Amino acid sequence: MERLQKILAQAGIASRRKCEDLIVAGKVEVNGEVVTTLGTKADPDQDIITVSGRPIHNEKKVYIVMNKPKGVITSASDPEGRKIVSDYLRDVKERVYPVGRLDYDTEGLIILTNDGEFANLLTHPKHHVPKTYMATVKGVPHGADLDKLKAGIMLEDGMTAPAEVEYKDIDTAKKEATISITIYEGRNRQVRRMFEAISHPVIKLKRIAFGDLLLQNLKRGLFRHLTKKEIEELIKLAKSPKLPKK
Repeated sequence: MERLQKILAQAGIASRRKCEDLIVAGKVEVNGEVVTTLGTKADPDQDIITVSGRPIHNEKKVYIVMNKPKGVITSASDPEGRKIVSDYLRDVKERVYPVGRLDYDTEGLIILTNDGEFANLLTHPKHHVPKTYMATVKGVPHGADLDKLKAGIMLEDGMTAPAEVEYKDIDTAKKEATISITIYEGRNRQVRRMFEAISHPVIKLKRIAFGDLLLQNLKRGLFRHLTKKEIEELIKLAKSPKLPKK
């Protein structure tokens, strides 16, 4: 017997937290009975479990890294008809979903999977899995401004954790700077808001690393499957978190 949200996540329905939302919303039935209580246990080998009327089954676990282009949504669908990440995954038979998000205007590394436990492990705030971005910003921030980001800066939803920040390039002609920033949280549009807070808005943003997994030379719009070693290293990192430097 296992908790229902864990069974759903392992079946590739969604992340564990999203599965909890489905249960509370009354979308899940066990042996014909609607279950809305979190923590309810079931036997996936004996009980008939359905989500929105469809029985679940255990899919082969799939782990993908993709170079998301700018102008692509990391949702399962978009009412405005914009491109979504699954449009680039036509050869993938399993139903996968993003581990965390990249906003519409941000490009770069995104992980997709149907392993809800893996997704939850990588995105849970307590695990502090680092994400590294290359940000091109307006103007050239003073060292003191970058020190604010390193120490943590106040945003409308609270103080950020310390970040790792480093100059990569300065274009004096365009009055722009490219800066590497590593954060240990996953707030909405966090990197953009951090640079706005020091009055240097982001012009271009690209995620180049998720933990120790690097984007490297993966071309825009393409994807590949993670190796067993890469999966194991991400799990190990999440279980033994690397805390932000202060």
